[in-house]
Amino acid sequence: MVDQARARRMAGRIKQIVATGIEMQVKDPRLGMVTITDVRVTGDLHDATIFYTVLGGDEERAASAAALESAKGVLRSEVGRQTGVKFTPTLSFVLDAVPDTAKHIDELLAVAAAADAQVEAARRGAVPAGDPDPYRKPRETEDDDDV
Repeated sequence: MVDQARARRMAGRIKQIVATGIEMQVKDPRLGMVTITDVRVTGDLHDATIFYTVLGGDEERAASAAALESAKGVLRSEVGRQTGVKFTPTLSFVLDAVPDTAKHIDELLAVAAAADAQVEAARRGAVPAGDPDPYRKPRETEDDDDV
């Protein structure tokens, strides 16, 4: 097992190499606007999972996934050449779900804000039920001046 600091450094280096390789070396027309968001390397440095996002819809995502799969060998060779490690890690590409999750959370927050606005609108014209001053007051005793 390799220490986690080395795995993090290797992940950062792989992220840089793959991003540059996609930009400069891969000339696949199916490849859209791909952004490498994160790389995770196993503790033994044998496998690297590369998370990416694609600007566009489902068609662009599918085309970019196919292009990345076909360019996997070229990118792995480049990673091995530039890192100089004994065993070049295998690369696997995974579509990052963070942007979709963030969009879903934004939609839920918009629904909650609309519900809060409805409650605020109902509160403005509301009148409290019961006495205007609902708090108990100390009992007022009559002054017994005659005693």
